[in-house]
Amino acid sequence: MLTLTDNASTVVKTIASQTETPVEGGLRITGDDLDARNFAVAVVAAPEITDAVVEQDGARVFLDVAASVALGDKVLDAQVDEGGSVSFGVAPQG
Repeated sequence: MLTLTDNASTVVKTIASQTETPVEGGLRITGDDLDARNFAVAVVAAPEITDAVVEQDGARVFLDVAASVALGDKVLDAQVDEGGSVSFGVAPQG
């Protein structure tokens, strides 16, 4: 299952709080297909019924089927640049 770095957890919680997302909401990651290499990220009020839910340190991330398969053995990281723009990256676990 996808895990989050401390930075990613903080960024996900910050994004959700800035958009007035309900407590059950979070960040949703979707992939193009089961071999997804490109992902879309959106703040949502709740996961879809088929989403895998990752909860870590108060951060909630929802993965559609394609993202769940592609990112199942990965770690999500996040960086915020000086202008406040967020970039996410993934790396192998371990």
